[in-house]
Amino acid sequence: MVLTLYKLDASPPVRAVYMTIEALNLSDVQYIDTNLFKGEHLTEEFIQMNPQHTIPTLKEDDFVIWDSHAICGYLIAKYGKDDSLYPTEPKQRAIIDQRLHFDSGVLFPAIRGTLEPILFHGQKYIKDEDIVKINSAYTLIEKFFTALWLAGDELTLADICCVSSISTLNEIVPINGSL
Repeated sequence: MVLTLYKLDASPPVRAVYMTIEALNLSDVQYIDTNLFKGEHLTEEFIQMNPQHTIPTLKEDDFVIWDSHAICGYLIAKYGKDDSLYPTEPKQRAIIDQRLHFDSGVLFPAIRGTLEPILFHGQKYIKDEDIVKINSAYTLIEKFFTALWLAGDELTLADICCVSSISTLNEIVPINGSL
């Protein structure tokens, strides 16, 4: 078993995978920097491995998977000592999955929608509508805190994934702040 993670450190989804690897105490992981700005994710070799040409991408021997939530779920299922990070009890799992979908459907699109035009298309400023989207995401996620953690009384995959996105959003538009 050789785990290889194709990554870009600045990526919130990559950081979620890092945190999952750390939570599972996995030490035998090979990391390969993938520079999106140089198009390293668009090479024929990378696209053959991952047709969506996204990071993070995890390769374990002949098995390849991408999408941070899928990668984290796989790592927990295969290497977790128990199911505490991603419980199998149906109601707990449903709440965690809902939070993960919130991350991929609200939080990360707010990051990508704000930063992609600046990083890749020469936009010079953050649009007001992006600030509104980010503040709306903050308002929504606050409503999830009915317990100590996002999905209950214990740290779960929902917290790991959402905190990596929220920490990036906080760098764009500070929580309870404005530009």
